[in-house]
This record gives sequence, structure tokens and C-alpha cells, in this order.
Amino acid sequence: MNIQELEYFKIICREKSITKAARQLYITPQGLSKTLKNLEAQLQTTLLNRNTSGVTLTETGQYLCDNLDSILDNYYSVRHGIQKITQHQNHEIDLLSAYGILRLVTPDCLTAFRKKYPHITLHYREYPDKQVERLFAAQEGNVAFTIGPADFTPWIATRLESFEVRLLVNKSHPLSRKTFVTIQDLEQEPIYLESSEFQIHHMFLKKCRDAGFSPNIIFETSGFSLCHKMVRENKGVSLSLSFMFDDMSDSNLTLIPFSDGRYPWETYMLTREKPAPDSDIQLFCNHILEWMKDINSGRKTR
Repeated sequence: MNIQELEYFKIICREKSITKAARQLYITPQGLSKTLKNLEAQLQTTLLNRNTSGVTLTETGQYLCDNLDSILDNYYSVRHGIQKITQHQNHEIDLLSAYGILRLVTPDCLTAFRKKYPHITLHYREYPDKQVERLFAAQEGNVAFTIGPADFTPWIATRLESFEVRLLVNKSHPLSRKTFVTIQDLEQEPIYLESSEFQIHHMFLKKCRDAGFSPNIIFETSGFSLCHKMVRENKGVSLSLSFMFDDMSDSNLTLIPFSDGRYPWETYMLTREKPAPDSDIQLFCNHILEWMKDINSGRKTR
């Protein structure tokens, strides 16, 4: 019995159909049926009753289904424990980063860390904000960069830098003549926005709800670049940040601050409280904080 077979069985239980489960797993129904037969052979039982409308669980199938979560949770807990020990022994740092933060911290920062501490191996992966938090909660990675404000109670959260979200408009747009805007100004505007996997999405929707309207979001994306492109073509408005605007500078675009309260985009570095960060992670965190301090004092540029 292997973990993949159990994961596949869990999806069959949820979908109550081998065909639907196979579609989710991007494999053929025949391949999934073969995996199920292997699992049944190992357990010496029949787990499913097959019929024209789908499948139902046998008594033993229901018993396995009821215990799947605890089996899988125990497995992943042990696997992650072993991974942590291995990372510590091999001097590995596994960084999960929300999109946009490495543009702020800069690749030069990570390169400088590697040069300063060649005995430490640094890996990094980038994801949307919410996915970073889900992965970190599932014990993936040993350091994370993500976006707040949010509830980071289970972890040690160190704020790196804070920015005010601003309205991104084309200079030919009527709103570009304003010195400041309010959320109410956007009630009828076509908006390009990062998806619900990003903190900025939830902040913006809350502002709109508080103002008593639903925004006209015509497209959701996984990054700021596409939003800038669509605004450049004057197909709508979007939200952006000063450092991203500077990086993707365009003479046809302008950033306008909001005057009706705070619109924060705060960057955080997360580590775990238990066990306490090891010496390699502490070196990395100190390096990041010193680097950001130098950026803010003008000794380094983004």
C-alpha cells in the first residue's frame, strides 16, 4: 500500500466516480481502476461497488475512507519531520516566496547570501500569497515571504516593508486628472485585478463592500505585469505599488494615491516557533533584515 494509491482512493471517495476522479488526476479511468485493484489486492478486500451511476463504498471501503485523513496526516507529518532533519543536516534553506517580494528584496540579495555563506544551500519557490501560506502551514519550506496584513499567529512574523496600494491608470483616462481618488470613484470602472489567491484582491473587495458596491472586475490574473499591460492599452484600471510601477515604468501610466483610508501591502518574513529556527535560518533572516535596512537607507538599490 503506497501513499499515491491512498490519495487516489480519497479522490474516488469524494467524487463517487472513477471517471470523475480520473479526470481530476489527469489519468485514464483504466489507469485509475488498475491502481484501485492493486490497493484492493494488498488489503485483500473489495473497496468499491461499481454500478452504472458510479461507485459506492463497501463496508471495508467506508472503514478505510473514514481513517484516510489520519493515515495521510501521520504520513505527511513524519515525512516533513524527516525533511526538516535532512535540511538541517545538509544546511539547506527552503524559501517560499509570494510573487512580487523577490522583486522588492532583489535577486542580488539571495546571490549575496550564497556568496557569503557557501556552505548553505538556498532553494526558493514562488507562489501566490495564499498558496505560500497554505504550503507553510502544511510544513513545506522553512522560511516564507508573504503579504499582510493577515493572521500569522502560528508563526514568527517579521515585517520587512510596507507600501500603500495605489490606483494605476492610463494618462488618457479621466481619472488621471485627479490628485487623489477614493474607492467610490471605481464603482463603474472596468478593473483588472490579481486573483483571490492574492491578499490585494481581498483588501480591495472589502473596501468596495464597505463602500456599498461590487466592483466590475473584468479579469483576474496571477501577476501585476498583465494588469500593467491592460492599463497601458487603456482597457481598464488596476492597482499597483510604487516599486513595481518604477520597475515597469511607462510614460503612459500614472499612479494615484487613495485619500479614503489605508490601502496597505505589507511584506513579511515567516519562520516557525517550534522548533526554534536553526543557526542557518537565523543567518538568512539576519541577512535579509540587514539587506532591507541598507535598501531603506539608500546604501543599496532595488
